Amino acid sequence: MKKIAFILLLHSFASVHSQAYQNGEWLKFKIKYGWFKASEATIEVKKAKIKGQKVLHIDGFGKSTGLLDVFFKVRDHYETYINPDTNLPVRFVRRINEGGYKKNKILNFNHTTNTVEVIDKKHNTKNSFSFIEGTQDMMSVLYFLRNKVDIKRLKPGQTFTLNLFFDEENYPFKVKFLKKEILETKFGDISTLKFRPYVKADRVFKEQESLSFWVSADENKVPLKIEAKLAVGSLTANLDQFKGLKHSFSIIAK
Repeated sequence: MKKIAFILLLHSFASVHSQAYQNGEWLKFKIKYGWFKASEATIEVKKAKIKGQKVLHIDGFGKSTGLLDVFFKVRDHYETYINPDTNLPVRFVRRINEGGYKKNKILNFNHTTNTVEVIDKKHNTKNSFSFIEGTQDMMSVLYFLRNKVDIKRLKPGQTFTLNLFFDEENYPFKVKFLKKEILETKFGDISTLKFRPYVKADRVFKEQESLSFWVSADENKVPLKIEAKLAVGSLTANLDQFKGLKHSFSIIAK
C-alpha cells in the first residue's frame, strides 16, 4: 500500500524543458484507506555528493498514523540520488518495515555499462543485473518525467512507455494521459493533468487500470492526488503541504 504513495508517476516525453523542481522542494501527502486516515508521506529534494559527484538527493519517508499505526506499523524510507545533467539515477535506497515485513536494499546504477549492483543488507548479499539504457528507479522516474512533460504537446489518449528497475527486475512502465481537469484541493481549484498508469492486477490492485493520478498543469508538474482501487477497498493520497517549489503554483480560485 505504501508503494502507491511513492509511485506518484506522471509520464509524457518531449525535449528537455526548464527544471521543474529545485533543491529545497518539500511535499507532504495525507493518505486515506477508505474513509480512514491511514498514513502520511513526505518527499524532499536536497543537494548531495556520491564519490565526489554532485547529485540531487530525493528523500522520501512514509509512516502509518492513527489506528493503523497501532495494528500495522509502517515505517518506509525511500531515497534516490539523481545525476542532474542526465536525470538518471545513480543510487536508489529502499528501507521498509511494513507490519514486520522488512527490506533493506541499495541499488548502485552504472549507466556506462548498463548494470546495477544490488546490495541486500537484510540477507547480506550482493548481485549484479543488466538493465535497458535510460532505465529509472521507482522514485527517479517521477522527477525525470516532471522535467520532460510538455503540456502543449499532450493529447488525450496518448500512451507512453518507460523502463524501470525494481526488486531485481526490469519493468516496462506504461501510462496514458487522460485529460486536463480542474481539481478541487485544500489550496483551491487547480488546473491539472490526469494520467492512468497500467499496473499489474494482483493481490494489491483490483485491475490493470486501477490507478489514476493528477499533477499540476504548470511548470512544477507537482503531484496533487492519487486514487487507487485495491483488491480490498480503495486508497487516496492528497497533497497536504508544500514549500520550495521552483515555479509559481497556479491556483484558479480559492
